Amino acid sequence: MVGVVLFIVVVALAYFAWRRLRLLRAGGVHVALRLRQDDSGRGWHLGVGRYQGDEFVWFRVLSLGAGPDQIITRDGLEIDDRREPAASEAYAMPAGSTVLRCRSTSGGEVEIAMGPDALTGFLSWLESAPPGRSIPWAS
Repeated sequence: MVGVVLFIVVVALAYFAWRRLRLLRAGGVHVALRLRQDDSGRGWHLGVGRYQGDEFVWFRVLSLGAGPDQIITRDGLEIDDRREPAASEAYAMPAGSTVLRCRSTSGGEVEIAMGPDALTGFLSWLESAPPGRSIPWAS
């Protein structure tokens, strides 16, 4: 009985490691995400984010699902606040993270924490024109 449980645990851990590596190799970045604001610093989930056109898709590290756990669309997304993580939050974030509080025009709020390199990429993606659209002031 113990052998079966141990085998299942090893297979699950191997799956999580394989999934994470596959996402990172496909252009993913380490990102922590929180859907609800909590002053205690709880509610953060570590994952891998990836850009797919006008969407930033986020996959939770410890999830058995094949698809993304959260999809953030670029259209209508605004950054409300930028801050350093509190000491009680730092355990659940990539090293050197900055926390962005984002709001979409649809009314959803999300907090995203990412390291300096991933933050630069995210801000560039957010500010760039969606494919097929022109920016009047850039012409």
